[in-house]
Amino acid sequence: MSAEVERARMLVRDARAEFADDPRAAAELAACERRLDEPLRVALVGKLKSGKSTLLNALVGEEIAPTDATECTRVVTWFASSDGPRVELTHDGGRRTALPVHRAEGRLRLDLGPVPADRVERLVVGWPSTLLDRYTIIDTPGTSSNSPDVSARTMAFLTPEHGSCPAEAVIFLMRSRHDSDVALLRQLQDQIGGGGPLGIVGVLSRADEIGGPAAGRHDALGAARRRTDELRTDPELSGLHRDFVAVSGLLALRGQTLRQREFNALSALAGLPDQALTAALISTGRFTSAELPVPVDQREQLLEAFGVVGIRVAVELVRAGARDAPSLAAELVRHSGLGELRRILDARFGSRHGQLKAHAALTGVRRVLRRLPAARTARLLRSVELLLAGEHATTELRALGALPTLPVPEPTRRVLELALGGRGIAPSTRLGLPADASPPELRSAALAAIGYWRQQLGYPLLEPLTERAYRAAVRSCEAIVSNAA
Repeated sequence: MSAEVERARMLVRDARAEFADDPRAAAELAACERRLDEPLRVALVGKLKSGKSTLLNALVGEEIAPTDATECTRVVTWFASSDGPRVELTHDGGRRTALPVHRAEGRLRLDLGPVPADRVERLVVGWPSTLLDRYTIIDTPGTSSNSPDVSARTMAFLTPEHGSCPAEAVIFLMRSRHDSDVALLRQLQDQIGGGGPLGIVGVLSRADEIGGPAAGRHDALGAARRRTDELRTDPELSGLHRDFVAVSGLLALRGQTLRQREFNALSALAGLPDQALTAALISTGRFTSAELPVPVDQREQLLEAFGVVGIRVAVELVRAGARDAPSLAAELVRHSGLGELRRILDARFGSRHGQLKAHAALTGVRRVLRRLPAARTARLLRSVELLLAGEHATTELRALGALPTLPVPEPTRRVLELALGGRGIAPSTRLGLPADASPPELRSAALAAIGYWRQQLGYPLLEPLTERAYRAAVRSCEAIVSNAA
């Protein structure tokens, strides 16, 4: 357990002892302490049909989030680690109801039963998963929904009237830049450092469908990645998060759930002349009615699993050299961009687990104390503020969140991202050195970096966000010098 977590735990317990006579405060402080031992909370946020549930399934590697329009997609759903599958509904003022766990054709089927969505307070799906051991993933209803109450549930989660957003980080999905995406992104970014999530990971979702006439071809992800490069300089996103990773949740999921019979069917399709296959894949109707060396029922199953676009990509990968089911599965995952998303998530947040949980608990304690009589909270509040003021990890994350918006040259931005731990928090990674760099090498490079960032701070008219990022980089490098001594 990290030192930050233990310091936070001692303070929370001190506060619990002080307010043991206040049932409401005691319950809220107990929740703060429990949060110290939980996985990081990551919320998936985006417009309707942005691919949130499919991406969640891809991250977990199993189909446990409903992707069809059911009542369950209209409520905020928490996916958490569990020894075995379980589904629990909290509704009507805290009443808890265990729901049956149903699986059909490998997919988890969720059903709220007689409880309408507007009476649901929380839906929790417990599932055994290595990813969920590290992250609790929170799937929010799509914004810009035709039903105002559905969008309202997401906004109430992200910007609650009382308290702060329950998530430590947000994966923000968008299919293309739209005014509503920009408005939601602005709301999220305004919260960073003010009780909201500590950072945003941007995802250009359903990336296999990007690229116009080339969509679904072997280079579809290339077109999507070029679009992410454009977003970094998009003037409409000026002052907002602009660093997006292109991901196809569908391809990633199919790579992890690929069956031998699906590979056999795709391999048969790959053997067709290109003109015949292209004609068959014009539409779903053409695909099921054409004369093809795959039975119609298998084609219908392929359409349900992959869609026309996914079939096109999978066939191209088979033609490019995926000769068996395991190799095609690996290529689908690699091609999807999921690995880069996982790397960013782990580098930005997973590596700072203890520090972020301590921050979440401490901000929760501060919120409780500020509501209570000042005569009893002054000492505790001073201790909380002191610990929060000393948190450099959250300073780094806020600086990383603002990084895409800083008016600095791209080479400076890349070096700054390294120094702030955006690619990993190991000293060698921060300094761009080999992993086996010696302490003297680390110290020498860190001292040179400190000199460089201090020189940057000397420029006149430095924009405030840029100044804060440079100062954070100095402190990060000073910590390396101290530890390498």
